[in-house]
Amino acid sequence: MSHHHHQRGEWTTKFGFILATAGAAIGLGNLWKFPYLMGRNGGFSFLIIYLFFIVTLGLPVMITEMSIGRMTHKNPVNAYRKLDKKMTVVGIFAVLSSFIILSYYSVIGGWIMKYIASYAVNFRAPENFDAYIATTAGPVFWHLAFIVCAAIICYRGTKGIEKASRIMMPTLFVLMIVIIIRSVTLPGAMEGIRFMFTPKDSKLTFGSAAAAMGQVFYSLSLGMGITITYGSYLKKEENIPKSCLTVAGLDTLAAVMAGIAIFPAVFALDMEPAQGPGLIFGTLPAVFGAMPGGMVFALLFFVLMFFAALTSAIALLECTVSCVQDNLHYSRKTLVIVTTALVALFGIPSALSFGALSDFKVLGYSFFDLVGMFTDNLLLPVGGIAMCIFVGWFWEPARMIADLEGDGVKFRMKKAWLWSIRIVCPLLVGAVFIMGLIDVWQNVTQSLAA
Repeated sequence: MSHHHHQRGEWTTKFGFILATAGAAIGLGNLWKFPYLMGRNGGFSFLIIYLFFIVTLGLPVMITEMSIGRMTHKNPVNAYRKLDKKMTVVGIFAVLSSFIILSYYSVIGGWIMKYIASYAVNFRAPENFDAYIATTAGPVFWHLAFIVCAAIICYRGTKGIEKASRIMMPTLFVLMIVIIIRSVTLPGAMEGIRFMFTPKDSKLTFGSAAAAMGQVFYSLSLGMGITITYGSYLKKEENIPKSCLTVAGLDTLAAVMAGIAIFPAVFALDMEPAQGPGLIFGTLPAVFGAMPGGMVFALLFFVLMFFAALTSAIALLECTVSCVQDNLHYSRKTLVIVTTALVALFGIPSALSFGALSDFKVLGYSFFDLVGMFTDNLLLPVGGIAMCIFVGWFWEPARMIADLEGDGVKFRMKKAWLWSIRIVCPLLVGAVFIMGLIDVWQNVTQSLAA
């Protein structure tokens, strides 16, 4: 049992760090969740409110998390412990969130790999998505294959992550542009563009505002410990507010581009834009199937999804590994293998939630939905509120501002940031939390009534 003190990783270049952090943020939340939430919640008005929340909620929280990482040079649990012992539990929540999210995220990653394999080998999508996820061997096999891909990259630490991000992130944007060009040149595609960018009769409800707010949290990977972990590998001279602005900008750009890639095609072929998660695995293969050269674009699209999912999965895995490594001091390689095995095992019930375990329900939730509800509605918002209140009111914000302004960097938004962390963010995240609880309550009462 090797107890050697490990050298903490560091990003080698600013560009590598930006791409790795953008990769962590740009995931299925942008390419899968954002378009269908936009489709459900009235297009343009959803986009506007989403942008508003990126600025008022996303950026301040991201800046705070990244600075906690850099100031402490520690994983989330030890970082909070270093700031204040009582706050250790917030770090535990963050790492637990990333562990649980990865377990079901890699199930979706597995579905994407299955589609890539199917297009590459049979030149078409799997016959029926619902029928496929109800099987046993396939979903479990691809879930394991996906998590192994993430582990291989994590195995090499920050260098591996940086290298992978430098290849995958630019490729992701190039593929997105190719698909956008194909999508907007279809006859009738302008309807989709209009749906996204014209403020006609869009109904903005409290529900869609809450969805936009939750999406900002999810999309920027806030509260999952990722930003703290990636921040802990930063050099002192990095301009954190500027880096966060770049990452949030790239993240939003990816979400909007995904919409421009998907909606014109959906409208051109007269499909339904508001249908939820099935949009990617059900509607889009049909859309690709109906267009000339569709197979090629379908394959490109799922490769793009794979890169987005993988860069986020790497970040989720790294967060857990970095925490275990700092506390147990085993070799990184051993810990990557053990952590991956645990995540993989914990993910198996999620992979079977639509088939073998479809009758297994807790509070009316399948296992897959239960773990998602637990992280999205409980762990992430509670951790987020605790962090904002702690940094804003109990721990000296002046110390963080001083750190952000180290090496002569000007933090021009410090007043706005402080207001936001003290008042705006706790209120907004509190609203997400309450909405989440109402959702859970409705689900439980419905399942009892049934």
